[in-house]
Amino acid sequence: MKLQQLRYAVEVFRRNLNVSDAADALFTSQPGVSKQIRLLEEELGTQIFIRSGKRIVAVTQAGVKILETAEQILRNVQNIKNIGGEFSDTQSGALTIAATHSLLRFRLPETISAFQAAYPDVRLILKQGSPAEIAEMVFNGEADLGVGKDVPQNATELRKLSYSAWRYVLILPHEHKLVHQSHITLTDIAAHPLLTYDFTFDTGSAAARAFARAKLAAQTVFTSDDSAILKQYVRLGLGIGLLDDTAFHTTMDTDLAMRDIGHLFEPCEYKILLRGDALLRGYAYDFMQLLHPNLTRDRINHLMYAPAIEDFSI
Repeated sequence: MKLQQLRYAVEVFRRNLNVSDAADALFTSQPGVSKQIRLLEEELGTQIFIRSGKRIVAVTQAGVKILETAEQILRNVQNIKNIGGEFSDTQSGALTIAATHSLLRFRLPETISAFQAAYPDVRLILKQGSPAEIAEMVFNGEADLGVGKDVPQNATELRKLSYSAWRYVLILPHEHKLVHQSHITLTDIAAHPLLTYDFTFDTGSAAARAFARAKLAAQTVFTSDDSAILKQYVRLGLGIGLLDDTAFHTTMDTDLAMRDIGHLFEPCEYKILLRGDALLRGYAYDFMQLLHPNLTRDRINHLMYAPAIEDFSI
C-alpha cells in the first residue's frame, strides 16, 4: 500500500467522484489515478468505489470507512512533515488561509501585508469561500486555518477561536424612509426587499436565528459575497442592504446611509477555525497574533488542546 494510492482515492472522493478533476488537481493522468486505485482495491481485497462502465458513481460501505481512515493518515503525514519543518526551518514554507470575501477585501489586507514583511520566504496561499466552505477546507486539510464569520454551528469537529466582534448594519439610499426612522425592528426589515450575503440566512446563522425567533421571513431578492456589488444594487433601488459594519465607508459611500442594527442580533464575532489535531508551524501562530495581539502561542495552544467545548473567546 502506498501513500500515493491513498491520496488518489481521497482526492477522487473530494472531487465528487470525478477522476478527471482529481487527476488535474494531482497533476497526473486520469488512467494513472484509475490504475492506482484499482491496485489499492486489489491489495485490500474490497472495492472502495462502485463503477458503471468506466465511471465511478458511488462509494461502497467499506469504501467510506477506508476513505475516512485514509484522510486521517494523510493528515498525520502532513503533521509529521510539519514537525520536521518546525525544527529545520521556521522562516520559509507555505501557509494556506481560507477566508470569506469581505474579510479578504476589508479586514485581512493589513494583516497579510504585515505577515509578508515579517516572513518574505513563506508562500502565503489564500482561498475564498463561504463560512461552510471554509470550515470544510480546514477540516479536509486544504487550509491550515480559516477566518470567517457566521461559522456553521454544526462544525463541531473544529476548534473556533473568537477574536473580534462585528455588527450588522443596514445600507440604504438617503431618501429611504428607514434612514430617519427612530427605531428599526426586524419587522421593519422584513417588510422590504433585502440584499445580503450568500450565507446570511444559512441554517444556524445569527440572522436566521433572529428571524426565526421573531417568526418572520426575509424578502431576499439578491445575495452575493461581494459587498461592493450589493451596495451598487442598493443604489439602483433593488432593495436595502443587510451587511456587516466594515462594508460601509464614510468617504466612499457618501451617496448611501448606514443604520446600525447590531442590537437586533446575537453578538457576532470573527472566528479562526483550526483542526484540533493540527500541528501549526511557528509562523502560523504569528499570523494569528497579527489578527489580535492576545492570540499568543501559549494562549492558542491552551485553547486548542483544552477539553473540547463549543467555542473559545480571547
